[in-house]
Amino acid sequence: MTSETILYIIIAGVLSIALAVFMYAFKSKQKGSLPWVFGILRFITLFSILLLIINPKFKSETYTIEKPKLPVLIDNSASVGELNQKENVSQLLQKLKENSTLNDKFDLSYYSFGSDFRENDSLSFNEKNTNISKALASINQLFKNQTAPTILITDGNQTLGNDYEFTAATFKNPIYPIILGDSIKYTDLKIGQLNANRYAFLKNQFPVEVILNYSGTNPVNSEFVVTQGAVTVYRTNVSFTENESSKTLNFTLPANSVGLQKYTAQLLPLADEKNKTNNSKQFAVEVIDQATNVLVVNKITHPDLGAIKKAITSNEQRTVSFKKPAEAVGILNDYQLVILYQPDRSFASVFAEIKKLNKNTWVISGLQTDWYFLNGVQDNYNKEGSNQSEDIQAELNNNYGTFAVEDIGFEDFPPLHTEFGALTVSVPNEVMLKQTVSGISNGNPLLATMEINGKRDAIWDGEGFWRWRARSFLETESFQSFDDFIGNLVQYLASNKRRGRLEISSETFYYNNSPIKISAQYFDKNYVFDNRASLNISVKNTETEKQSVFPMLLRNNYYEVDLNSLPAGEYSFTVSAANETVSSSGSFTILDFNVEQQFLNADVSKLDRIAQNTNGKSYYTTQSDSLIKALIENTNFQNIERSEQKVVPLIDWKQLLAIIVLALAAEWFIRKYNGLI
Repeated sequence: MTSETILYIIIAGVLSIALAVFMYAFKSKQKGSLPWVFGILRFITLFSILLLIINPKFKSETYTIEKPKLPVLIDNSASVGELNQKENVSQLLQKLKENSTLNDKFDLSYYSFGSDFRENDSLSFNEKNTNISKALASINQLFKNQTAPTILITDGNQTLGNDYEFTAATFKNPIYPIILGDSIKYTDLKIGQLNANRYAFLKNQFPVEVILNYSGTNPVNSEFVVTQGAVTVYRTNVSFTENESSKTLNFTLPANSVGLQKYTAQLLPLADEKNKTNNSKQFAVEVIDQATNVLVVNKITHPDLGAIKKAITSNEQRTVSFKKPAEAVGILNDYQLVILYQPDRSFASVFAEIKKLNKNTWVISGLQTDWYFLNGVQDNYNKEGSNQSEDIQAELNNNYGTFAVEDIGFEDFPPLHTEFGALTVSVPNEVMLKQTVSGISNGNPLLATMEINGKRDAIWDGEGFWRWRARSFLETESFQSFDDFIGNLVQYLASNKRRGRLEISSETFYYNNSPIKISAQYFDKNYVFDNRASLNISVKNTETEKQSVFPMLLRNNYYEVDLNSLPAGEYSFTVSAANETVSSSGSFTILDFNVEQQFLNADVSKLDRIAQNTNGKSYYTTQSDSLIKALIENTNFQNIERSEQKVVPLIDWKQLLAIIVLALAAEWFIRKYNGLI
C-alpha cells in the first residue's frame, strides 16, 4: 500500500469522525447513550463507503511446499511376459506405493508404455511393440524445468521408434532403470530382419533380404529354408562363429501365380536353443498382373517432380515415367494416368491426344503455367491470369466425399506459390483442398476432382508441395502420411471403375504387430457422402468359423474400424449399412509375427549407459530396496518452498459490504425500537 493511499485513508477516517460528531453531537437532540451508538454506527458506515471509493490494495503472500516429482515408467509390452517378469513388476510397484518415506519425499506418478505413452491405469503386458524413446521424450516434456528423477522399469528391448539412447542424451533429470530380466547370454540363432516388397508382378522375380544373427561362443552350422506351403522354394547352408555373428542373405523368388502368396522363412534351430520362436518368420507378397503406370509430362525441372515420384512409387503397384511433351504424344495409351506439370503451349499436341484417347489427367499449375493456353485447351476450369504471384495455404474440405481423405495437417504446411486470380471450375466437381490466405479462405479451390462420363480429372493450383512432404517428415518422422495422400489421389484418378454407394478400402494382408484398419465410404442415393449412416463390419475367421461384428466409427469423410484385437488367420468380411440393403465384402489375411517374442534377455548394457549418461544408476528388480534407499537419501532431491504473492483490492472484500449493511440495519432497528422513526 502506497503512502498516498494511507493519507487518503487517514483523511477518510477524520472526515467520517467529523461527520458523525456533527450529526449526533451538535445536531442531535437525543440524550444519554443513543447519540454515541448512532455516531459509532454512522462512522462505520461512512468510513466503509469511503474505503470502497479509495479501494486500497493489499498484498498477501502464501507459501507452499512442492515435493520433487518421481515419474515411474512401466514397460507394458509382451516381452515382459515372455521374460517371466510380470510378478516382479507387480511386487516392485507395490513396494513403491507402500513406502511411506518415499511417498512423503516425492510426488509419485505412474505411466505405462508400449506403442504409445499413457497414464497407467492397469497393466496387461500385451502391447505388440515397445517405444521407449517416445516414453522418455514425453516425460522430458511433461516435467520440463522440474526436479523429476525418473524410474524406468523395462527390459530395454525396443521394437519401435528412435534409438532411446539418443533420446536419453537430452534428458534433463537422472534416469534410474530397473532392469527386467538378466544379462546371461544364451546360445541363440534368430532371424533379425526380413525385407521383401509388398507387391510383385506376375512372371517376375522379387527380391528378399534376410539378416540372420547368432549369439554364442562356439562355431555352429545351420540351414536357412523358405517354404510356400509344403514346397521348399529356397534353401542354403549358413555357419556362424563368435566373431562372425551376423549374415545377410539376398536372393530372389519367382512370382508365378496371381494373388496373395504366403511364405515361411526358417533358420533351423540348434539342439540347445532356449528360444525357438525367433527362428522363423512369415511374410507375404501380393502378385499382381499389371502395374498402374503413371506418366508425368513436364517441360521444366522442379523439386515437386521428385516429391511426386517418391510418393507414387512408395507403393510398388505403381510406376512413374517422365517425358517431355514431344516425347509423350506417342505413348499416352500405355498409361492409366497422365500428370501434366505446369503446361504451356508446348503441351498442345499432348492435350489433343488426351482428348482423343479420353485419358484421365491431373493438371498441376504454378507460376510457370500458361493459363491463357490452359483456359483455351480444356473446358473444365478457367483462371483469370494476372502475371502476379500469390502465396496460399490449404484447408481440407471435411465434406469431400469422392474418396476417404485423412487430414495430415494441411493447415500447418508451408505456403504454395500460384498465380493471383480467381479459379472457377465450370463442371460438376468436388473441392478437396481450399485455398486460404492468412488463414482466410479466398474462395478458390487448391485441389478439385471431377468425373464426367467415366473420365476423371483433377486440377491442383499451386507449386512447392515438395515442402509439404519435407514438413510431414519433420512432424511424423515418416513420409508415409503425405505419400498415402498422394497415393490415394493417384489411385482414384488412375481408375475408371464406377463408384458404388459403399466403397471399401483395405489391404490383402496385415502383420499382427502393425495397425489393422479397414475404411469405408457410404453415399446416399444422390452419391453424396452420408455422415449419419450406421455402418457395421462382420468379420469371419475362415478356419475357425468364428464371427465378430464391429461398429465402424466416423472419421471426417470416411468410416473406419481397428481390428488389431483379431488373432492371426484368414478372414472374410462384409460391411453393411443399417436399415439399407447396401453391402460390400472382401477378405484379408493377418500374418503372425510377434516381435516381442524375439528377445532372450534384457539389454543391460544400453540401460546402464543411459543411467550413467544422465547421472542415474541402473538396478535389477532384486535391488529395488537399494534404489528406494538411494532416492530417499539423495540430498539433490529436496522440497522446494514456493511463495505466491497476490494483490487483492478492497472492493473484492465482500465482508466490508456486509459491515455497511449491518451498520445501516442496526441503526434503523435501534431508531425503530426507540420510536425515532
